[in-house]
Amino acid sequence: MPIDPSDLPDDIEALKALVLAQRESIALMERALAVRSMEIEQLNLQISKLRRMQFGQKSEKLDRQIEQLETRLEDLLAEEGAAETEADPQATPPVRKKAVRKPLPEHLEREERILEPEAEACPECGGKLKPLGEDISEQLDIISSSFRVIRQVRRKKACACCDCIVQAEAPSRPVERGIATAGLHAHILVAKYADHQPLYRQAAIYARQGVDLDRTTMARGSALVVRWYARWSRLCTDT
Repeated sequence: MPIDPSDLPDDIEALKALVLAQRESIALMERALAVRSMEIEQLNLQISKLRRMQFGQKSEKLDRQIEQLETRLEDLLAEEGAAETEADPQATPPVRKKAVRKPLPEHLEREERILEPEAEACPECGGKLKPLGEDISEQLDIISSSFRVIRQVRRKKACACCDCIVQAEAPSRPVERGIATAGLHAHILVAKYADHQPLYRQAAIYARQGVDLDRTTMARGSALVVRWYARWSRLCTDT
């Protein structure tokens, strides 16, 4: 917290004691930061070692250890960020190695927002303003996945001369009488097998968006899709 000059004591000895107390507090903070940085470095080394051990073999124990270390690392990084936010702005920040920021990928879609100066004339003399240049900065944003409902409307038509009725055939579905499209099934399978998101976690994520997809329904649908894909793959291999 910054010190209000009006709160400073007039006595020299009291001022010396205050300076010494602040120095001790800063030293404690620096030691705590050093310990936290060392623990972060050790966690990174342990995670790298476990990932090398994990390569080529499947072990739930290794997965749990990596997940626990990753969680602890995230907590430490969050604490470090919170400590920097709450630090005294007048205090000298600790010297840290500046990370080299990589440019954002060129293939990502860009949404350009042009910000013009509010003043239409020079605020100093009232003269006409002319273009001088521009400063460009980029931020990374994400558009969260959202659900939509595809409503299939099959209109019927009747012959004006006889009783014949015609109607388009219903489109096929990955799972008979299932509500999920092929795209949703693919999303669920990729999240489960590639991103290691169990079905119960996916169900909780979807519930936050107001969609009730219970684990049993997703499990049965995924099993049918995997079975269908296996048959299709065998047919392609045989031909």
